Amino acid sequence: MSEPRLSRRTALAGGGIAAALFATALGLTLPRWLRHHYAPTPFDDLLERLVDRDEAARVGEAVRQRYSPLDDKKIARELRQRFEQRNLTEVMDSDIAEGRLVEVGGWLLPKSLAELCALAAG
Repeated sequence: MSEPRLSRRTALAGGGIAAALFATALGLTLPRWLRHHYAPTPFDDLLERLVDRDEAARVGEAVRQRYSPLDDKKIARELRQRFEQRNLTEVMDSDIAEGRLVEVGGWLLPKSLAELCALAAG
């Protein structure tokens, strides 16, 4: 009885499949490894909606100076209600349509965005 032989074509196909699987796994995990990791907060479920938490915190400092003192727990509770089944864009559009705007440093911001920034600075 002869032993089964692995042909060059089969080996190349198997290697190609393995390389494709590795590239896919790397593509799914690499962004998570490279992104900035923040210290855990009770508001991470809200803050994950921000693209750049560091820049949001800078805006949040101005919000906190202008509207101090802020009740972070109350803000978070209200934001969670606003974000039910909606994304950041939809919530900000709703704020604008309903006139919920705040002035910070000469800029008009949707209230939800200003509050998220304040939580990031918190």
